[in-house]
Amino acid sequence: MKSNLLRYGLAFFMFVAGMNHFIHPLFYYPLIPDYLKYPELINFGAGALEVISALMLLSATFRTYAAYGIIVLLVLFVPSHMYFIQIGACIPDGLCTPQWVAWIRLFLIHPLLIYWAWSIRK
Repeated sequence: MKSNLLRYGLAFFMFVAGMNHFIHPLFYYPLIPDYLKYPELINFGAGALEVISALMLLSATFRTYAAYGIIVLLVLFVPSHMYFIQIGACIPDGLCTPQWVAWIRLFLIHPLLIYWAWSIRK
């Protein structure tokens, strides 16, 4: 029961996060580091992979692949979190948080999400 709740919870979280990339793409573009080319493609790919991973979590056949894929995605998002910290945790006319919130997101929330995916991999 607990493992199903964790799996469905992560699937819901990833699905909503992935869909948000398509619903509010302008929110994500400034969070993509300047040194990465094609922010629109990166945003679309991230959203698509999050949605696909969420749906794969619902299948016993693909659950392990989905969990590992989510872990890889979360690791790939680390440069974006670091970039957000480097620019002062504030995007003009966009997301602004206290600097400590950006650090908590990188060093606490992000590892917890990785652990969450790891814990439901089987």
